[in-house]
Amino acid sequence: MAKHFQEGSGKIVLGALAPHPPHLVYAENPPQNEPRAECGWETLRWGYEALRNNLLKLDYDVVVVLSPHWRTYVGTHVLGVERLKNISVDPVFPHLFRYHYDMTVDVGLSKAIVQEASADGLVMKLMENPDFRVDYGTIVSCHLTHPNWDKPIVALSSHAASAYFSHDVMQEEMIRLGKSTRRAIEKSGRRAVLLASNSLSHRHFTKEPPLPEDMSHEHIYHHGQYLWDMKMIQLMKEGRTDEVMAIMPDFTEQAVSETDSGALTWMLTAMGQPRIPAKVHAYGTVIGTGNAIVEWNLEEAQKRPQDQSLKGAQP
Repeated sequence: MAKHFQEGSGKIVLGALAPHPPHLVYAENPPQNEPRAECGWETLRWGYEALRNNLLKLDYDVVVVLSPHWRTYVGTHVLGVERLKNISVDPVFPHLFRYHYDMTVDVGLSKAIVQEASADGLVMKLMENPDFRVDYGTIVSCHLTHPNWDKPIVALSSHAASAYFSHDVMQEEMIRLGKSTRRAIEKSGRRAVLLASNSLSHRHFTKEPPLPEDMSHEHIYHHGQYLWDMKMIQLMKEGRTDEVMAIMPDFTEQAVSETDSGALTWMLTAMGQPRIPAKVHAYGTVIGTGNAIVEWNLEEAQKRPQDQSLKGAQP
């Protein structure tokens, strides 16, 4: 039976920085993925396990994700097909990720986001091609947060504002998209979990060892990008979200970060830039890139009457 949503009662209950290295799915050996691994990247996989355990305690209806690997060049696109079933192959790591997906989409919320953002002057498009192949970034982040695929998703593309203009222009666009997403969720009656599907520092190795899961070869690409990652994570842990947003363009440029997609900016804005200490479940590297699994549990914070950190957050 379809769930009845009360208009105007929707809310974002949790947001997570949920990086998407296909290696993590490869190492878990789920039945959907063809390649088999022995082990690998346990710190990050255990971090995702902790995030999943927290999600099990929450009542939510939909997962909304923005991925760097669904890159569109004219505006932002949103999945608009109720069921999508196909195989997704990572173009860089086809020997690690050949994943058979079968997902449902909350088309009603997708349409609402398109409508709200269009009304705010953003260029938006509902993706209604039934043969569309979902990108691996969306799939990996969604699989690692809810591998049972028992919740519908809404997936948004990232556009090339940072490449064609600047990181500052990207930030401005994603702030507007985040506010539109929040309004759409609140009006829809859905209780939503948001995922920013990106790594932090993203300069990576160009060669891999003969055995991809050989952890003796795994380390950060260079110390400079590690320092940038630690700076951002410390700000998140201290609830200094305004400062995270303020240095985002510089971080994106200096750490060659996947935040150039705007996913983290979009998510933090949609959550109202909450000034609550984030819960960092894990930090680790994958082929030299820095990846953090970070949780902002708005539902938990709002249950603490003594917690004033959500007051004054930007809507």
